Amino acid sequence: MEDSLKFSSNALIVLKKRYLKKNEKGQVIESPLQLLQRVSSAMASVEKKYNAGADKVKEVEKSFFNILSNLEFMANSPTLMNADKELGQLSACFVVPVGDSMESIFDAIKATALIHKTGGGTGFSFSSLRARNSTVKSTGGVASGPISFMKVFDAATQAVKQGGTRRGANMGILRIDHPDILDFIKCKEIEGDISNFNISVAITKEFMEKVLEGGDFNLIGPHTKEINGVVNASQIFDLIATYAHKNGEPGIIFIDKINDTNVTPELGKIESTNPCGEQPLLPYESCNLGSINLSKMLKETADGFTIDWEKLKRTVGLAVRFLDNVIDANKFPFPQIKENTLKTRKIGLGVMGWSTMLGFLGIPYDSDEAIDCAKRVARFIYDNAKDESVLLAKERGTFPAWKGSVWEKRGLRIRNATLTTIAPTGTISIIAGPTSSGIEPNYALCYFRNVLEGEKLLEVDPSFEYVLKKKGIYSQELMKKLAAGESLQKMEEIPDSLKKVFKTALEISSLWHIKMQAAFQESTDNAVSKTINLPNTASVEDVKEAYLLAYKLGCKGITVYRDGSRSVQVLTVDKKDDKKEEKAFSVSLPKPRPEVILGTTTKVTTGCGNLYITVNQDEEGHLFEVFTQMGKAGGCAASQLEAIGRLISLALRGKIDMKVVVEQLKGIRCPSPSWANGKKIFSCADAIARVLEKRVMDQRNLIKPEVKLQRKEEPVLAKVRGSNLNSSVVGVCPDCGLALRHQEGCVVCDSCGFSKC
Repeated sequence: MEDSLKFSSNALIVLKKRYLKKNEKGQVIESPLQLLQRVSSAMASVEKKYNAGADKVKEVEKSFFNILSNLEFMANSPTLMNADKELGQLSACFVVPVGDSMESIFDAIKATALIHKTGGGTGFSFSSLRARNSTVKSTGGVASGPISFMKVFDAATQAVKQGGTRRGANMGILRIDHPDILDFIKCKEIEGDISNFNISVAITKEFMEKVLEGGDFNLIGPHTKEINGVVNASQIFDLIATYAHKNGEPGIIFIDKINDTNVTPELGKIESTNPCGEQPLLPYESCNLGSINLSKMLKETADGFTIDWEKLKRTVGLAVRFLDNVIDANKFPFPQIKENTLKTRKIGLGVMGWSTMLGFLGIPYDSDEAIDCAKRVARFIYDNAKDESVLLAKERGTFPAWKGSVWEKRGLRIRNATLTTIAPTGTISIIAGPTSSGIEPNYALCYFRNVLEGEKLLEVDPSFEYVLKKKGIYSQELMKKLAAGESLQKMEEIPDSLKKVFKTALEISSLWHIKMQAAFQESTDNAVSKTINLPNTASVEDVKEAYLLAYKLGCKGITVYRDGSRSVQVLTVDKKDDKKEEKAFSVSLPKPRPEVILGTTTKVTTGCGNLYITVNQDEEGHLFEVFTQMGKAGGCAASQLEAIGRLISLALRGKIDMKVVVEQLKGIRCPSPSWANGKKIFSCADAIARVLEKRVMDQRNLIKPEVKLQRKEEPVLAKVRGSNLNSSVVGVCPDCGLALRHQEGCVVCDSCGFSKC
């Protein structure tokens, strides 16, 4: 059966790295088949709780296994990682309340650490915290404000790192009427600040009305409920757009729109969402997500592909049952989350492969036909999810908070308070792929993925590959040209009809991005995660127009990303004559690592043992990275040497002068000096400095400026994804060293599947 699994080569690498069981030594002890059996069995066993017999449990387990193994449906990452394991935490999304007291703040930090440890992401509203410099009556001092405490949450997240399975991710939200809103909008202007947070401004209807009128807007002290200041709404709106134009943050959520669709208003108001914004939740509530692979919901006819509605209906029904079972199988981080989650039993069924489906159907993403198709697909999924939840309610009962809910007022007994969510599917779309992510258009049609050490795999969108082969114009040479960054739109050998269908994200107007988000939102009772791509030439006015259109079309939030903005500039503030002057300056990001790199290893005798120092250089002959190995050393010594090597490498890749690095390390002393080649070695750091110094001298004496290392590989950035890649890079992947880019409100690596969220 293992051979019949349909995982791609890259999916197998991602599964091995992040999802398959490992022993205490970090060795994989589970196969992909066993993972699917583990997850299917764990979810099907919940049927016993509702008096299902052995045959029924076996039937459900087989059905769950089939939709997973056929890559028709995939659960969120914590479910795949933790099902039927000791940890057992299966939800992806949590919201933790932050009250205006030191006790509440640090209770929230503790809760966050516990959630991150189990692989979940957290959202917070900091709107209850009193403004900076407000009086604290209990101490007679002044409050430090929401942003200072966000930094404490950020540091805690950095320390936990989600137990090594998923990196900590947070959403920080502040209401537009909070007195510290100006500081909040600007709090991530310097790249790297509060790096474990996405931030969004919670915008009200009242504020939007004032923007449209050009009127003033009151800022309200959260602890006094009194007017704390008056600002011009249009100026604040401009400021949000200006900073989003610069680096993609803050995003905005339309908080009144979210609460207008809150199905359990008697339980309280929704104030926050999960890290990527698609799952609004009440305080101490969680939600588990899963996505249907739409590229598998097709059937081929003599006239081409059509949507297989019967298959989609069957898959939706199984997926809803699966997600409802996840709630019962879940081991929650602490009792309050269990209690609140079980009250509403919210699930979030979403989709991936939308762009790939359109490709098979021959429908351009930026067309009215695609928008109409999106509305039809989203409504079909929602209606059938609702029908299945009603059937589950007959079997198992309604969610406990049903009485007083919107569902009770409609006279509909239903199992789950919410049903659908369009979530990011960066990693699970690799597992279920190749297929496009979420409802995003393809960022590129063809690209290289790293699959093994020193090996790369050419990956092509299935619909694009199918059409090219059918028309007899597919070739490896053409794919390599696309993967190297050439635009399909400029290739003479490609018919115009195909160019129209297979546009990539940056070739599609932001208008169509927003219209597509709004089309899915119409039939999504939670929210939609989507990045609205803007070209590098887009203006602040373009950002504002995107916001206004999203508001007009009924979106619950919007995240824009202007191509290349994060790698171009940030803002700093100089004080001159007591006036603030904004000054742009260039940010040097570390250069990505090539796949093939040359270097030398030097053995140095130190007081701690033999130290092996490897120094590599890039294709231009510049020193590029340093690795160190101390004989049989382990524990603290090995970790400190690794840290030194990483920091030196970061400095080299950031084009820091090697002389400066040598000066910092040379002469550092430890209790165990030694002698090597007639010279005293004061410490391991001193040994590294001496080797680097010698390499610099060797370069000066032996390498002429015009000499470069020759490589046949494609440029590093071109290996990531398609056209205009150099301008879309937002950083370097910490796992594989290749380029990161912005997608679905997060930062992802297309090469290895890394996701910041």
